Amino acid sequence: MASGAFTEYGRLGQMRYGSGMGSGIFYEEFLPELRGRKGVETYREMSENDDIIGAVLFAIEMLMRQVEWNVQEAGTSADDKKAAEFIYTCMNDMEDTWTDFISEVLSFLTFGWAFHEIVYKRRMGTTNRPETRSKYDDGLIGWRKLPIRSQDTLWEWRYDDRDTLMGMVQCAPPNFEQIFIPVEKALHFKTKSRKANPEGRSLLRNAYRDWYNKRRIQEIEGIGIERDLAGLPVLQPPEGLDLWDGSPEMNEQLAMAERIVRSVRRNEHEGLVLPPGWLFTLTSTGGRRQFDTNAIIERYDNRIAMTVLADFVLLGHEKVGSFALSSDKTQLFGIALGTYLGMICEVFNNQAIPRLIDMNGDAFKGITGYPELIHGDIETQDLGQLRERNGQYWRDRPGRGHGGLPANDRRPARARPSHQLRHRQRTESTSIPLCG
Repeated sequence: MASGAFTEYGRLGQMRYGSGMGSGIFYEEFLPELRGRKGVETYREMSENDDIIGAVLFAIEMLMRQVEWNVQEAGTSADDKKAAEFIYTCMNDMEDTWTDFISEVLSFLTFGWAFHEIVYKRRMGTTNRPETRSKYDDGLIGWRKLPIRSQDTLWEWRYDDRDTLMGMVQCAPPNFEQIFIPVEKALHFKTKSRKANPEGRSLLRNAYRDWYNKRRIQEIEGIGIERDLAGLPVLQPPEGLDLWDGSPEMNEQLAMAERIVRSVRRNEHEGLVLPPGWLFTLTSTGGRRQFDTNAIIERYDNRIAMTVLADFVLLGHEKVGSFALSSDKTQLFGIALGTYLGMICEVFNNQAIPRLIDMNGDAFKGITGYPELIHGDIETQDLGQLRERNGQYWRDRPGRGHGGLPANDRRPARARPSHQLRHRQRTESTSIPLCG
């Protein structure tokens, strides 16, 4: 074997710089307004201040929060089942709920990445110390919490001389101290990998241009509506008064006149007090505009939703689109969300579970492999279809009005109401269900 077979010669080519050796402030993004902390602020404004983006992100979060999460053992031995049960108890024994944790993780869709620190504890039962407080008293090491390290607190990334990520340097309020968090003690979620960029790529990146143009048009539209309703203010000075002769007195008069016409508003404080000889009028702009801003904004809304395969949220609002089209778009959207759920599972299975099992190595010596986190399917079934398919059964079933099926109901799953299929499958599965 050649002597250099195990030597790495090349570099990733990451576009980054920093204040120290191996530091990383990335400028892979070619738009300055989407880089670093400024980019985080822009994506936050997009997610919290736009109706279409807000609706899309709300749909994503609600669909992904209701997914069932399970722990699957690596083998059939008693130790394998014990390890899977242990992971389940750890996820159900944190300071924050599993659903809240998933909600925090989903911020990686908005910003492109999410960094969660792993905080451990010794499970010693009911104690007064958070480092040992637990529902269990087996003395094993578990997760105390998995808090996010907010994207807007990122100072820089820390690298070694071979482009290997060492961790994140955080500068957070209220103390604004620089704190280094090693990657071995964290969960690092990102939407995609390009040159191993730890900041991934925001789900909203392709929507930025449409969002920017839409926002500007809405601002211009608001100003135009206000001017059309109030009228265009015109302030005429007394005859013979030259406001542009350049003298200090005339400059002061001109500045006063400009302040008046710029501050005209129709509200409870409207009114003017003018010197003698001045004439104030409101001129109507009249007529229709050459451009229909409504159609332009709708076009941008469509394109924003299309960038994340979520344009089905607009079906019905524009009185177009068939049910079949809606079903196809919803199914494609659900497949895309399932991919992101798989990314969350991969991070857990590669970064969280193996470390925790290894820390309790003596307790799990006989396992075949590490247990794995798996997710259920996205629920995208149309409620109208559900009601139509199951309506006859609800009318004819015995004991109608008492709710639910009898405990000894042995009918095959395809004959049972769809809303009860998940419960049936869950009881027959060998996986361990998690709260979610």
